[in-house]
Amino acid sequence: MGLILRYARLTKAGTWQYRRRIPTSIRDVINQGEFKRLLGATRPEAMKAYPRIEVEFDALVREAMRRRDADDGSPVSPLEVHRMAERRAKELAQEVVTIGGRSLPASDPDAARLLRESYLSRLPINPETGDPVGGDAVEGRALGILVSGGLSRPAATLADAKRLYLKEKIKGDINERQKTQRLDRVMTYLTHAIEADRRLDRLTREDAREIRDHMLRDLNIKPATVGRYMNDIRALIAFGITEFGLRDALNPFLRLSIRVETVAREERDPIPAKTLKAIRARISAHASADLWQIWRILEGTGCRLGEVTGLLVSDVHVDATIPYLDLVHHPHRRLKTAGSVRRVPLVADALNAAKEALTAAGNGLVLFSRYGRVRGADGASAALMRHVRVVTDNERIVIHSLRHTMKDRLIRARVSDADQDLVLGHSRGGMGERYGGPDARLEVAHAAVKAALGE
Repeated sequence: MGLILRYARLTKAGTWQYRRRIPTSIRDVINQGEFKRLLGATRPEAMKAYPRIEVEFDALVREAMRRRDADDGSPVSPLEVHRMAERRAKELAQEVVTIGGRSLPASDPDAARLLRESYLSRLPINPETGDPVGGDAVEGRALGILVSGGLSRPAATLADAKRLYLKEKIKGDINERQKTQRLDRVMTYLTHAIEADRRLDRLTREDAREIRDHMLRDLNIKPATVGRYMNDIRALIAFGITEFGLRDALNPFLRLSIRVETVAREERDPIPAKTLKAIRARISAHASADLWQIWRILEGTGCRLGEVTGLLVSDVHVDATIPYLDLVHHPHRRLKTAGSVRRVPLVADALNAAKEALTAAGNGLVLFSRYGRVRGADGASAALMRHVRVVTDNERIVIHSLRHTMKDRLIRARVSDADQDLVLGHSRGGMGERYGGPDARLEVAHAAVKAALGE
């Protein structure tokens, strides 16, 4: 049996050309619809060049598939190789192979075997065993699938869970870069005790305890931070178990506690009155006008910094019966929880700061043009912290301490927990949060803030 040059064409100019369509699934990756190469001026030249051009085409397809399916830069797992091979096998099955004057689909057993033999013949031979070595894992497995009619899928691994989590949960998020970095950090902690190629259904409770203790004992990470990382790990493993259909697999990180005796109180400190007065004087005298306005709004509302820096002009209602900030999701700034979507009353100096900010914004869309963007709160935090550190070197006093300051004021004013949550945007997940209109909630929050500020 002999194999005809399937993609060789004699052009009108009398030369031989290799011409082949790029698979639809990767055309957007390489921005190309067809692959063309000159084979030679004569048929013997074309036959000599044909294997080299085929190898070039295969390499182009494999690289594009890797870029499409493994764009996080991590090694391709056996399961990912198999998935790519399945897609490649479907593409190969659409080709036509000419054998002894007969044109057969590549899915025909004889045609499939001939394709595989042709592929293997291009690989180097191990001089000791006489077997072909190297080659592309995807192409080799795709041809194996084509010849056998199907191969069993490898088991899902930790690396597979990470890759899918990145694709489904993080890609396209406005904080994609930061979330990707956090996921990579979490994977570093995980791989201390669990290899990236470990099967998800073979994780153990002992692995989970070792990872927790490694962070606490060896890396000296604060218990509260370890708790947050453990939440990330639980979510990653649970997602992988669900998405890969591992019905009998258990998540060993569930209900794994951080030992009580190791936990120190790590909340940020409220800002003492004397220190707060000094910080206000510093920012008022030395910071830009927008930073001074942001600080006063934070102090008078208890909002998170990102909630304020991400405000649009249309979110600020200073002429309403009860002036307020309308905190809703925006493309450039998401809110932390469902409870964070709320109306926050503007009272006293916070109201004055909001009016000043509106005047400065003019006809602009965002309230604070320098910070009304993705990650704009980071820039505002860094700028404000430079002034805070002039006044105090207490590491527990940061911008977020203003929320704790408002929390203390609300407590001292005997404001109920539920009303405190309305002001601060805490979500308890209770049924009561679903009831009550926005106007009624604003009235309650307004009374709470006035009591806290002594107005």
